[in-house]
Amino acid sequence: MSDSTRIWSPIDFAKDGKQVDFLRLPISTDTSAYGWIPVPAICVKNGVGPTAVLIAGTHGDEYEGQIGLMRLARGLRESDVSGRVIIFPSLNFPAVQAGRRVSPIDEGNLNRLYPGRAHGSATEMIAHYITHVILPMADLVVDLHSGGRSLDYLPCALVRGAKTTAENERLLELLRVFGVPLAEFTDGTGGGGNTTLPAAAGELGIPVITAELGGGATLRRAGSDLAEHGALRLLKHIGILASFEAPDPEPVKMMSCESMDLFVYADSSGLFEPRVELGDQVKAGQLAGLLHSVDDPHRQPREVLFPSSGLVVCKRHLTLATRGDCLFGLLQDAATLPLGRTSC
Repeated sequence: MSDSTRIWSPIDFAKDGKQVDFLRLPISTDTSAYGWIPVPAICVKNGVGPTAVLIAGTHGDEYEGQIGLMRLARGLRESDVSGRVIIFPSLNFPAVQAGRRVSPIDEGNLNRLYPGRAHGSATEMIAHYITHVILPMADLVVDLHSGGRSLDYLPCALVRGAKTTAENERLLELLRVFGVPLAEFTDGTGGGGNTTLPAAAGELGIPVITAELGGGATLRRAGSDLAEHGALRLLKHIGILASFEAPDPEPVKMMSCESMDLFVYADSSGLFEPRVELGDQVKAGQLAGLLHSVDDPHRQPREVLFPSSGLVVCKRHLTLATRGDCLFGLLQDAATLPLGRTSC
């Protein structure tokens, strides 16, 4: 069986001009035997130069990046560009259309299925197309996320640590240009490990800026502005844009996440009452929140404590919690870490 992609598109990524169309994701259902699902795509190319790939909507209920890239794409003209910009504002379109983290077609979490499969499920086919068609063209990838329905995030970003100090210096400069307030280096052992977009890009030596820009399945205007302006700053930094209209970046504080003790999980089910907020500095042993039993409302709530000290970077948005749900995530100051060192 051929390993070539089954996704196709009228967009010619080698052609100069601004092209706005769709990837065609093949689907076969009871009511559409030879159908396809549209995945919106924009390509703006002008001559020879670097290629940036801008992605949002990997998870359908994360909106800051989607809105930010829509605004950017509408304003970008061929004459603005030296090189190429490829934009996917809603990459996992079935999930976006359903307002869900995962695809309603196959329950696929796109950022847990790289490098994908050419003849796999719908979500695996998207991952395969990005890995084998889009990434080989890229000099930089910007991967925009937020906390979705279940989490709220302070704006932050991460990059996978490279093999050399010089490469890490370049990644640090990209973080500074993007302008997110908090950033960290990661070795990829947390989250999706080697099944994520940054992992697939890393195999090709392509730098990826991954950002978390809000959450709660709502829109934080500050997050969508950062998505748009940060991407524009990066396009100028790598030589694709000569000029743009966006504010200067804010200072970036480097953080770390070196232990699973920096995450707090529900150890029973119930209604979650947080006792701290995003951006709070907390100490080990401090009360994080209470879990109130739905089945036994007269019972005293279960106390949840922070196992480590740090800055609250993410917090559960939903009140109803089940054992194993993430309630909080912390970051710690990385000012004293050597640049080559990575975090989780």
